[in-house]
Amino acid sequence: MFDSLSERLQKIISGTRAQELTQENMHEALREIRRALLEADVNLRVVKSFISNIRDKAEGENIVQGVDPSQQLVKIVHDELVELLGKEQKPLELKNNPALIMMLGLQGSGKTTSSAKLAVKLKKEGKKPLIAACDVYRPAAIVQLQTLGKEIETEVFTIPDSKDVPDIVEKAIEHAKNNGFDVVILDTAGRLQIDTDMMAELLLIDRMFHPDEKLLVIDAMTGQESVNVAENFDAQLELTGLILTKLDGDSRGGSALSVSYCTGKPIKLTGTGEKLHALEDFYPERMATRILGMGDIVSLVERAQEVFDEKQAMELEAKMAKSEFSYNDFVGLQKQMKMFGSMGNLLGMIPGLNISKDDRDKISHEGDKQFKRIEVFISSMTPEERNKPELMNASRKKRIAAGAGMDLAEVNGYIQQFEQMRVMMKGMYDMKNMFSKGGGMPDMSKMGNLGGLAGHNGKLGKHAMNRALKMMRRFK
Repeated sequence: MFDSLSERLQKIISGTRAQELTQENMHEALREIRRALLEADVNLRVVKSFISNIRDKAEGENIVQGVDPSQQLVKIVHDELVELLGKEQKPLELKNNPALIMMLGLQGSGKTTSSAKLAVKLKKEGKKPLIAACDVYRPAAIVQLQTLGKEIETEVFTIPDSKDVPDIVEKAIEHAKNNGFDVVILDTAGRLQIDTDMMAELLLIDRMFHPDEKLLVIDAMTGQESVNVAENFDAQLELTGLILTKLDGDSRGGSALSVSYCTGKPIKLTGTGEKLHALEDFYPERMATRILGMGDIVSLVERAQEVFDEKQAMELEAKMAKSEFSYNDFVGLQKQMKMFGSMGNLLGMIPGLNISKDDRDKISHEGDKQFKRIEVFISSMTPEERNKPELMNASRKKRIAAGAGMDLAEVNGYIQQFEQMRVMMKGMYDMKNMFSKGGGMPDMSKMGNLGGLAGHNGKLGKHAMNRALKMMRRFK
């Protein structure tokens, strides 16, 4: 969501290269930063404070002599973005048993879906959550929650035909105590706008049951209006934190940069996709580095640890060692990759790529389109062919091409690429073993094309190989 702002800030900062940061040459840079923030729908008082703090730090005795001015400005802007986004990560505080989490928000903010996502996250962390359906006004709200509960295998507590929300909460807590649930998530009612009746009901729940967390769910697409909503809720209920949804969308990012600063409440969680596992802890420093185009390798590694099962990885490695990687394995790997999110978001986490938003969108679009074509190609195979790629012959290829609606040349291309990938995986496994055992140089001619990196006769270029060896020794 910060792509446009990110590109603007990076361009402005790079324009200060090889200049000394002074009051004169900083004026234009700060004016451009101010304009970029306002266009990103950042609250005006936030912009004023942000610019003022940068100006104070970028002038005078704070400047380090001998350091590239653009690098100094990156550091200053980065630190101010971290401050703006809440300084540090704030985890959920669930002290009681059962702990009570009250989900708040206007209708359409994603509150019900976020309740289900939060349950998924808590289950991963070893908790046993219960979701209480407290929205007794919106048509089909309880049915929606029950459907989500079945999908994530989490119990949803309801009292049919009851409109007494405090009674529902009380009974849900009692049910949780009697059945070993350690967290109760209250999916409260939302409205199209804040009204007296809505707030009175929430205040009654707050006074009666004293929730551990009062989390306001805010749609990142709403822009500056989210600040007004958050301030109104906080004034009445004293929020403990915020959940920002649709952070993967195309909004300009103003709400994320404004709401925490204006309310003084931390963004604790963010929704980064439509999937029910796509709810993550919010780290201000990591988000600041992403906005400045510096990637987020820590979040990338953490997401990989969540997505990839260690047992499956070991089984896959064993197949790689024997060149038994099949089309079924490829489909399984592809499903896991989809859990990372879009390819565009994935590229945004990798530091040093310097790829524009338009280019990332094109790569993501073409990559997704290609994956779908490959899925159709594999789906046209028999189960035996998917499990044993070596069975492929001319007649089978013709049948698969007809079933997938593809040219025979396209099918041959996919098969060739798959075989090259199998050889590459076997070669990577051999190289890993060589370094782990302290062995000598493997026969590179047996490693195939290595995905197009090799030179003539399947041999890896000398310079490329030397670079690879240096990198591997460094991490040995």
